Amino acid sequence: MPIYEYRCPNGHVFELLQRIGDPAPEVCEVCREGPVERVLYPVAVHFKGSGFYTTDYGRGSRKKEAASSDSSSDGASSDGDSKKPKEEKKKAAEA
Repeated sequence: MPIYEYRCPNGHVFELLQRIGDPAPEVCEVCREGPVERVLYPVAVHFKGSGFYTTDYGRGSRKKEAASSDSSSDGASSDGDSKKPKEEKKKAAEA
């Protein structure tokens, strides 16, 4: 049987173990005033697996691994010449 949480107009919150088909209590268990309302909470939903949006779980690690392997191979083959054309372009733009 599920446990339901109820709130009275005075702000008291209490839990009640009851069946799904049982009616809600009419008065608060603490102050004996009513009516009470059932408190609802959002549920946590996690979409896992393939077929979901690209920013979901499991996709980021593959992109990071691919990016790190590309950057390491580029850094090993170049010996600092890649900065020289950028500096030359800046000087040409200033002149």
